Amino acid sequence: MKYILFKASLLSILIILSFSVSAGELKVKSDSLDLNNSANLKKVYFAGGCFWCMEESFDKFKGVIKSTSGYSGGHLKNPTYRDVIYKDTGHVETIEITYDPKKITYKELLDIFWKNIDPFDAYGQFCDKGKSYRSVIFFENQKQKKMIKKSLEQIEKKFGTKVVTLIWKFDKFYEAENYHQDYYQKNFLRYLTYKKACQREEVLNKIWN
Repeated sequence: MKYILFKASLLSILIILSFSVSAGELKVKSDSLDLNNSANLKKVYFAGGCFWCMEESFDKFKGVIKSTSGYSGGHLKNPTYRDVIYKDTGHVETIEITYDPKKITYKELLDIFWKNIDPFDAYGQFCDKGKSYRSVIFFENQKQKKMIKKSLEQIEKKFGTKVVTLIWKFDKFYEAENYHQDYYQKNFLRYLTYKKACQREEVLNKIWN
């Protein structure tokens, strides 16, 4: 009976969040790409540990057109997942966010990023540890850099402790293998099991709520 009630509760939550699940897949409603407006779209790059989780965190917001999992910050060209995880390439798991600045601002995206990471973990994020899982904010110009530093200082002031999230100049983004893209949608049940085991939401609630 408890198992049945659990399944019913989970289904209710998914419906409330406007998610639809079928055949083990999760489909999330997001802004469609307006080809006539594509020239006005912008991109931003964040690393917050597992890129599957970061995709989910951003895709739900209006103005986010697309999130792409990949690698950035290292020296190896065209790295593979195994390269990044098992070798010292310098890369971190990163997401490229394509967004419409008329619907969501860079500052808002920055705020979303902070609320979905542990800014005090220098060894990775949640259950994923290692250099490739460090949290990083990439900047492309001095305006972004100033906004990042200001927001970081505000968090340090609020919590009274040092933020260890790195601030790096963006250079190159390498798209990850296809099976990593939209993983949380294509393999929803497996993803949910991983996310729960990592206690990602529990840690985030403890920090931010």
